[in-house]
Amino acid sequence: MAERPEDLNLPNAVITRIIKEALPDGVNISKEARSAISRAASVFVLYATSCANNFAMKGKRKTLNAGDVLSAMEEMEFQRFIAPLKESLEVYRREQKGKKEARKDKDRKADSEEQDKSREDDNDDDDERMEEEEQNDEEEVDN
Repeated sequence: MAERPEDLNLPNAVITRIIKEALPDGVNISKEARSAISRAASVFVLYATSCANNFAMKGKRKTLNAGDVLSAMEEMEFQRFIAPLKESLEVYRREQKGKKEARKDKDRKADSEEQDKSREDDNDDDDERMEEEEQNDEEEVDN
C-alpha cells in the first residue's frame, strides 16, 4: 500500500496528456513543472482515497464507492468538483448500463439463433424420418 507520495507514481504519459489538455495550444511546460504536478496529483489521490476510506469504514464497509468519494470531496472542501463528478458518474453508469444491455441482447440473439438451428436440425431429422418411412412404405408395396 502506498503511504507516501513517493510510493505512488502516476504514469508520465497520463500526466502529460492531462496537462496538455488543460493548457492552451502553444503553451509549454518544463520537466520540473510536470514533475511537481505529478507529485501533487499523487498527494491528491492518496488524500482523497484516505478520506473516502474513512467514509467506507464509518459505513462498516471494505469497499469504497462513488458516494464515499463524493463525500470525501466535500470533506476536503472541493465542493466545486462534486457537480462535475456526479455528471461524469451518471455518464459512466449510463455507458455501463448500455454495455450490459448490449451483452444481454447479444446473448439473447445467440440463444435465439441456437434455438432456430436446433429447430432446423429437428425438422431435418423429421424430414429424413418421413423419407425413410415413405421408402419403407414403397418397398412394402413393391413386395
